[in-house]
Amino acid sequence: MVGKDEARLNRQLDRIQQELPVGLSRCIRWLREPSSRWVRIPAGITLIVGGIFSILPVLGLWMLPLGLLLLAQDMPFLQRPIRRGLLWAERRWVRWKRSRPRQAS
Repeated sequence: MVGKDEARLNRQLDRIQQELPVGLSRCIRWLREPSSRWVRIPAGITLIVGGIFSILPVLGLWMLPLGLLLLAQDMPFLQRPIRRGLLWAERRWVRWKRSRPRQAS
């Protein structure tokens, strides 16, 4: 049975996934499948460790939230904070897009 936080997180991820390019969306859809758990967990841990070493050139702070997002699929205690963080980021993104001046076509 899917918990309330997990269902809400899945709806948010579905909305975000629809906005992404097709290739990236397909990759994320595969990662979110239950059968991909054995890839998702090590990838999430690797991204978190890489995010901790964000002072290095290729590794960056962007890796930390992405790793947490992957781990939240399998760890219920992460689902609520990640869902709230996604909601906050989505609202900021929409506000930023609205504040940009429109370009004439």
